[in-house]
Amino acid sequence: MASMIKFSFHKRLFLQLIAFSWAIVLCFIGYQYAREKEYKSEFLNAQLQQYNRHLLTTVEEGEPFEDYIATHDKPFDELRISIITLSGAVIYDNTIPVDSLDNHRYRPEVADALVKGEGYNISRQSTSDGREYFYSASRGERVIVRTAIPYSNTLHDLLEADWSFLLVMISIALTMSLIAYFTTRKLGKDIERINRYEAEQEKNRLKRQLTNNINHELKTPVASIQVCLETLLSGINLSNEKRQELIEKCYVNNERLRRLLNDVSLITRMEDGSQLISKEPVVVNDILDEIAQELEIMPEDERLTLHLKFDEQIVVEGNLSLIGSIFRNLTENAIAYSGGKNLYIALIENNEQYCKILFEDDGCGVDNNQLSRLFERFYRVDKGRSRQMGGTGLGLSIVKHAVQFHGGTITVANRIGGGLRFVFSLSKKSL
Repeated sequence: MASMIKFSFHKRLFLQLIAFSWAIVLCFIGYQYAREKEYKSEFLNAQLQQYNRHLLTTVEEGEPFEDYIATHDKPFDELRISIITLSGAVIYDNTIPVDSLDNHRYRPEVADALVKGEGYNISRQSTSDGREYFYSASRGERVIVRTAIPYSNTLHDLLEADWSFLLVMISIALTMSLIAYFTTRKLGKDIERINRYEAEQEKNRLKRQLTNNINHELKTPVASIQVCLETLLSGINLSNEKRQELIEKCYVNNERLRRLLNDVSLITRMEDGSQLISKEPVVVNDILDEIAQELEIMPEDERLTLHLKFDEQIVVEGNLSLIGSIFRNLTENAIAYSGGKNLYIALIENNEQYCKILFEDDGCGVDNNQLSRLFERFYRVDKGRSRQMGGTGLGLSIVKHAVQFHGGTITVANRIGGGLRFVFSLSKKSL
């Protein structure tokens, strides 16, 4: 019975992670495909615009433009060239007799050129000869030069999106899938050991709790990876240093994802003793720097302004993942539910034994009669809103247990002027 339950849990969790990872990959592929086609269309237009400008200079200077067209190399074969007055009348076309052409003032690329100085149209059927063209138009002082490339296999290949990035995305998804598989398998074995010594009801409770903890903790690193990759794939002109920085952030958060999957099984056992969880020197300031960087790359409508007042470097003997979860869960709680605009984190006491930290927001706060229940597992102040925001009701419970594991205490109160005020301590020495 225990092994069947373990298999069911492992399979369900693994499929959830796989579905989530591949959903992100498919979204990125669709987005990048559209962006790649747009980029290639703009690049093609830039080539035509360069030729247009040279021809336009010839026309504006009163030189024989037909000689220029005949003697100078064209950027593409079968290039159709039209010269149009600002009123829309076609005065020259190297493909179709001028007297058979109507007024072109309201052609999309011509209309854009009249307003913006240049314009292009990716795919439009000519009313003159029925062929489909890629159009590019440039406006001068007296006329508009328009070039057009008829659609062919060569042009289709030129505008086709580059799928080489797909290999990178699949590699990331496969890596996450392998990490998810081996980590969830390990968690399943841990649950099986617990089931041997607990009653059936207790075993089921621990499994449900563990599942919820994992789902809660996975959101932050996955969201951070998504933001970095969206920025990389957005087509924004980034410096090599910035691009390297975003790639490094993806790697760091991927590593953090792996650590979280390994450590989350230990969260429910924090009360059992420190011998089950590894400890090391943890620099709290580094965690705060990561929080600040994560807030910086969030969308403006979700971002809170962080005000840090940490004048000293604080080193705590503890578990990096658990200490990080204290700050990240408090930050996520403020972003999701406070409705405020600012976060304040300050070191208010520091000595050889422990440090005391203030964490507060300027949001709406909660009713005083609910403050004592905020750290209860699955407790929600506003159940409907919490579920809508995707909360599991475990964030503040994890915060409390992580603080207690590190020999500290935590209190919460409504902040004067609005918002919640958390004050917690962390022991600097291993207990």
